[in-house]
Amino acid sequence: MELAAIVGLGNPGAEYERTRHNVGFRVVDELARRFRCGSFKLRPYALVAERTGSRRVLFVKPTTYMNRSGQAVAALCGEEGLVPAQVLVVVDDVDLPLGQLRLRSRGGPGTHNGLRSVVEAVGEGFPRLRLGVRGAQPWSDLAAYVLAPFTEEEEPVAEAMVQRAADCVEEALFSGLARAANRFNVRNALE
Repeated sequence: MELAAIVGLGNPGAEYERTRHNVGFRVVDELARRFRCGSFKLRPYALVAERTGSRRVLFVKPTTYMNRSGQAVAALCGEEGLVPAQVLVVVDDVDLPLGQLRLRSRGGPGTHNGLRSVVEAVGEGFPRLRLGVRGAQPWSDLAAYVLAPFTEEEEPVAEAMVQRAADCVEEALFSGLARAANRFNVRNALE
């Protein structure tokens, strides 16, 4: 089944733009730029940019805040007549080292509250691309860690990861999830 929507998880608002938790939004922004989608339009629970032409693809940033992302995904599926397998969710993952990507066709939420919300809303049958955001420094407060920006040293690695993640999504869109996973699910030099 072809992918029809790419949903980047994150929190709305300028104060969250460059945080670890918002790498999903950054990937969706990059894809919308690459596909020359124009501006994002407000829809129920989300901002949406659209690629038209030979193949329509929606690029989605929920406006619900991370922990209620499932509302946006469920509304999108209902409005567009999509099944979860057509929706690729892009999300940060503190369990992966900074720079590593992991693409899966389905699965559980792990410890991620945004993914948990999506699973509760539409089930586990949606593909997801996890982006590693764990830096070298330890943390004591997970919420504060993921809501903080990358360090000055980490930001170039994070930006390179966002670009690779956008490449991965393009590969998934045009060559399929399995091929994209084979190419991008490798430990990389970005760590």
